[in-house]
Amino acid sequence: MIQAPMLISSASSEKLSGRLVSGNQIYCKGLFLSARWFVVSQVASSGTNVIVLPDRESAEYCSSDLYALTDGDIVFYLPDSGKGVERSNYKSSLGVQRTSAVGKILSNSDNASRLFIVTYPEALDESVPAPDKIRSSIMEIKEGQEISHDTIRDILAAQGFERVDFVSAPGQYSIRGSIIDIFSYSFNHPFRVSFFGDEVEKIHVFDCNTQLSVEEKDEVEIFPDIASETSGTEGVSLASLFPEGTFVWLDSSDMYKDRGFFHELERFRRVFLEIPLGIDPDDVVAFNITPQPVFNKNFELLTADIRQNMEHGYKVFIFSDKNSQIERLKSILIENSGLMPEFVAGKNIHSGFIDQEDKVCCYSDHEIFDRFHRVSVRRTVEKSEQLTLNDLTAFNIGDYVVHIDHGVGVFGGLVRMKDDKGRMHEVVKLMYKDGDVVFVSVHSLNKISRFRSKDGIPPKINKLGSKTWQNLKLGAKSKIKDIAKDLIQLYAKRKTTRGFAYSPDGYLQEELESSFMYEDTPDQESANKAVKKDMEDNSPMDRLVCGDVGFGKTEIAIRAAFKAVTDGKQVAVLVPTTILSLQHYTTFSSRLKDFPCTIDYVSRLRTAKEINDIKERLKNGQLDIVIGTHKLLGKGFDFKDLGLLIIDEEQKFGVSTKEKLRQVKASVDTLTLTATPIPRTLQFSLLGARDLSIINTPPPNRIPTQTEIILFDKDEIRSIINYELNRGGQLFFIHNKVEELPSIHEILHRLVPDMKICVAHGQMEAKDLENKMLDFIRGDYDMLLCTTIIENGLDIPNANTIIINQAQNIGLSDLHQLRGRVGRSDRKAFCYLIVPPLVTITDDARRRLKAIEEFSDLGSGFNIAMQDLDIRGAGNLLGAEQSGFITDMGYETYQKILAEAMEELGVETGMPTAHTDDSFVEDCTIETDQPAMIPDSYIDITAEKIRIYKQLDSMTSDKEIDRIKAQLVDRFGDMPSEVDNLFDVVKIRNLGGKLGFEKIIIKNGMMIMFFIANQMSPYYKSKVFSGILQNINADDRLFNLKQSEGKLKIVSRGIDSLRKALQTLNKLK
Repeated sequence: MIQAPMLISSASSEKLSGRLVSGNQIYCKGLFLSARWFVVSQVASSGTNVIVLPDRESAEYCSSDLYALTDGDIVFYLPDSGKGVERSNYKSSLGVQRTSAVGKILSNSDNASRLFIVTYPEALDESVPAPDKIRSSIMEIKEGQEISHDTIRDILAAQGFERVDFVSAPGQYSIRGSIIDIFSYSFNHPFRVSFFGDEVEKIHVFDCNTQLSVEEKDEVEIFPDIASETSGTEGVSLASLFPEGTFVWLDSSDMYKDRGFFHELERFRRVFLEIPLGIDPDDVVAFNITPQPVFNKNFELLTADIRQNMEHGYKVFIFSDKNSQIERLKSILIENSGLMPEFVAGKNIHSGFIDQEDKVCCYSDHEIFDRFHRVSVRRTVEKSEQLTLNDLTAFNIGDYVVHIDHGVGVFGGLVRMKDDKGRMHEVVKLMYKDGDVVFVSVHSLNKISRFRSKDGIPPKINKLGSKTWQNLKLGAKSKIKDIAKDLIQLYAKRKTTRGFAYSPDGYLQEELESSFMYEDTPDQESANKAVKKDMEDNSPMDRLVCGDVGFGKTEIAIRAAFKAVTDGKQVAVLVPTTILSLQHYTTFSSRLKDFPCTIDYVSRLRTAKEINDIKERLKNGQLDIVIGTHKLLGKGFDFKDLGLLIIDEEQKFGVSTKEKLRQVKASVDTLTLTATPIPRTLQFSLLGARDLSIINTPPPNRIPTQTEIILFDKDEIRSIINYELNRGGQLFFIHNKVEELPSIHEILHRLVPDMKICVAHGQMEAKDLENKMLDFIRGDYDMLLCTTIIENGLDIPNANTIIINQAQNIGLSDLHQLRGRVGRSDRKAFCYLIVPPLVTITDDARRRLKAIEEFSDLGSGFNIAMQDLDIRGAGNLLGAEQSGFITDMGYETYQKILAEAMEELGVETGMPTAHTDDSFVEDCTIETDQPAMIPDSYIDITAEKIRIYKQLDSMTSDKEIDRIKAQLVDRFGDMPSEVDNLFDVVKIRNLGGKLGFEKIIIKNGMMIMFFIANQMSPYYKSKVFSGILQNINADDRLFNLKQSEGKLKIVSRGIDSLRKALQTLNKLK
């Protein structure tokens, strides 16, 4: 395999290279496809090269190719600034790309370095600040430089940077002690500047998702957003920044020769990659490039083509950025021909070609496999895609919280208290009924959780010392056991039941997966592997795949279904709506048309004769895959050998359907797909009762849907509609009351008389509904006015605006599904939520709308589901009977009790449990007169301190604790002694628990370790206890074993620090 291709060296390339030395205007012909960028990358001058293409997509594909063919650090994509785009993350990404490209142009003003700037007319049309203004706004920071915090803060504030606690987007900065974090618009990651006094000690690049350093720098430049710096007539043209000697490469000038920027480019030497209309130049550099042949996934054609080319002296190169595809192609070629072309690993090109003059074939793997190639522009401003609940469990002063021992109270914040020696300690203040207060050690935060209940109903505050709270816990636990027993047994039975173990992937499976027209995202790959691993296991699969709308869940289902079919099993795909069954039938049929597989669907659209025929074919095994609504679970649908059940959007089915599903799922492999899991589904996944795969990575270049809350303003609605129609698109208008659709139709018709409106709702005749939907899909109508019937399954890439009327009456998950109907192409999509004035709607509805607007980013479905728990509560977790307990104790505490109940039930029934803790003591209490806390001088953000305390509280290994310690030093600087002590306390607590100590007191130069109070505990017969006794006997000067008031304890003297206490404790291991 080769890594850096220099493949084209034809006479034409050499001729073009010669023209670049002297020619002012050069014309090429026959230079097509990715061959252009091979030639440009090899012959372009050493200075600035500006490549102008007709549109954004062309520019991005060019950038991607050049990035693969050159040292990527010299290729810069220069987009427009995103004016009119409100989505901050997308706009920030454009700002970083544009600013970094402009910065690179200015830094190369002497044309000393080779540089490629790839752009398009809309980006060139926008002005930029004058060069002097840009240069004066750049702040340089170098190691060893003397500059004060105040100076940096004042400069950043003057440039419009926003001070935040932790930076996450360009244009932000934060100051924490001796550290300043800055997110410049010239780089795709933020910088961390560490000071010693006023001297810059170190500079690091860090990841804003983890907040951890990843690379050290000697110096950096801080740029403001140049797009926001330009206003009115202050700006200059972008072309005026290009240095003398710049080469401009033009794809075609016919489309934009009358635009202002084109005439400004006339002062530079220009290379026309195709000859403009009406021009017949005397001297043309002619190439002989032909496209890569179309193989249609026919590998016999591919091997015959490669053989023929190689026999005629052609060099054949195949580009792929995936090693798995390279290995796949190698095995195919060896199997079919024994020939082996060169493979270019880790790189891909947009379009393959053959250079007939130079006898070189450059093929792309995605064209061989007939896959859609999405451009791979370097991403900027990436958001975390990790599954995390930190943000959802943060504490704020005044929040309702639950202490597992004392009940519901109010969080009073972190307070510092002096011990009897005047030393400061930090504790959590909890306030209870009648003014009672409890102070909880920061080392016991695992006992506190945030209160979450149904619809945010304020809870009853508990009275300290009363039996109410204890009785509530016991009652909840008892009820949970009663309700959950069947459910837990079902899940346990699945693990012990011997199911069908599918064979490893064969040739046909690999063929199917290679033929997917899009590139798998990393999460898709992971989910696909997990599903197949489950299927190849002996016990029945029960996996939930949670993926945002349009992120590729259906493809995973298709692959799983085909795997089942190739092993002779039948597959049932259960969907909630008639429309979705038709959509899935179309999708499955399209993907599997070239494979030995029979597919059909069941819905109310089918005739009785058709249904009977399907039943007969299922019974005798002639039908492999059947797709349908809940009818599939009815009488007469008998499978010859059902092996896989795929359930799409389980939460849409009724109680009776779910009950039937439970019976079926016990014995067959089950794959559940959902975009926003219902709380019950989600909770059992998180509790480990089901296996969970989350697809959080969006397809490359999918732009988040812009979501806005608006009032019913006719002028604004007219403007929204006309904008979409003028760009050739279609719209959805959702109104969820069937009887009011005619009046809404009349209003919309008056607003835009020329618009063709189609009306659809669930009360229509089945055939009429299907025809209306198909007409809209074909483009016969501009707008689909309908109820929420389109919520699932309708996939129309040309429809990119959805208007949802009376959105306050629609559930959060439903709103998310509706919004997912748009934004399924590369075109910017819009979702408008029409609501009455916010003061007139309920708090619950306001929170729901805020959540859907807030989680506009791609991959937010899982966050939507977590937010839904907070809004709706988790009353559906084990059925409605539990809602009372959740209202009284809050969701998180209820979850803890649920986990305990399931653990106890497992012990009672002899079922296996997930308990793996080898510690004899669940919570070792530490008391010390040594200060062990996070002072405000180190971290002054209460929420962050609480987060760190809770994180430390959950750490169980020294390796994890040391990792957190290193992260804090990275983020906040060197630790004061109190924070060092805090980490030692956590290690002492963990080790003490493992050694069997319920309590350790470290005060007055002594350490007292109290053994388990229950003398009947199996601990006293354990190897741990006998080992401790041996160690005491071996060093009786250090350890003194005592017993007083029936309690056994060890006393050690000369303990002058927590570090010494930890070292002493380790000697007992």
